[in-house]
Amino acid sequence: MALLAALAGGPALAADSAMAERTQACTACHGPQGRAGPDGYYPRLAGKPAGYLYNQLRNFKDGRRHYTLMEGLLAPLSDDYLREMAAYFSSLTPPYPRPLPSAANPAELARGRTLALRGDAALQLPACVQCHGEKLTGVLPATPGLLGLPRDYLNAQLGGWQTGQRHAQAPDCMAAIARRLTPQDVNAVALWLAAQPVPNPANAADSRQPRTTGQLPLPLCGSAP
Repeated sequence: MALLAALAGGPALAADSAMAERTQACTACHGPQGRAGPDGYYPRLAGKPAGYLYNQLRNFKDGRRHYTLMEGLLAPLSDDYLREMAAYFSSLTPPYPRPLPSAANPAELARGRTLALRGDAALQLPACVQCHGEKLTGVLPATPGLLGLPRDYLNAQLGGWQTGQRHAQAPDCMAAIARRLTPQDVNAVALWLAAQPVPNPANAADSRQPRTTGQLPLPLCGSAP
């Protein structure tokens, strides 16, 4: 009946309804409409740049990211189907929940804010905003936003970059950046990012914001960040 109702609403609505049914294996973990799972480890898919989502699906399929369930689900899917999935989730815009109150101490939050907005020249760490957008909501076509993600997920992903459990096509700039972070800095930037509200609208920027004087040169990154 749901599909018949969608067909009555026109081809676009029918296509969205069909894709919603076809991606139930995704939303079982990543939440309805890809809003994020309830446990902090299954990130939001909705509204992420389609290029980023496609790259991550390929990374799981090609062995650059490791999670047995994802690898098994994606193994039989064609490249065209991965692009369809990425475009579908990218088109969804359910509201973001408010961030949970942070229990971090002021010094941790201050350090996290510095790393996110200004970086650390002494450690050769560019600011997060230099690649992930001035509002930290991502940059088209393939750089994700960092706001609206739980601290545990951010910690896990930075740890994955540091240990080689997660990597991108060469040159792998995120791996190089993550390995310059101390455990304390990983925790600080994850705490600060997770405590920030997501702006409305939360659209990814159309292009990278111009760097301001004093920021570090951006690293050269591969095609699958």
